[in-house]
Amino acid sequence: MKISRKDVEQVALLSRLEISDQEAERFTQQLNAILEYMDVLNKVDTEGIEPTAHVLPLKNVLREDRVQPSLDRRLALSNAPEEEEGYFKVPKILEG
Repeated sequence: MKISRKDVEQVALLSRLEISDQEAERFTQQLNAILEYMDVLNKVDTEGIEPTAHVLPLKNVLREDRVQPSLDRRLALSNAPEEEEGYFKVPKILEG
């Protein structure tokens, strides 16, 4: 399948993009080069190859979830401009 200059101009129009004549020609050539390469890839024998999302196996590396000491509340609030009942007090940003 080949992309024509008319196709590129139509997509630009639908995308509300202004492209020059040189850009339309360049995009036409680039898109056709991509499609030609896809034809090459389609000729590769992939029989028996499992579909994969990544070349290497991925595994989440998670640490054990355990309780450990954290910053003391009074120390955390010591530099707060305002605090109320042990929490940071910030200006209201939503209209009620």
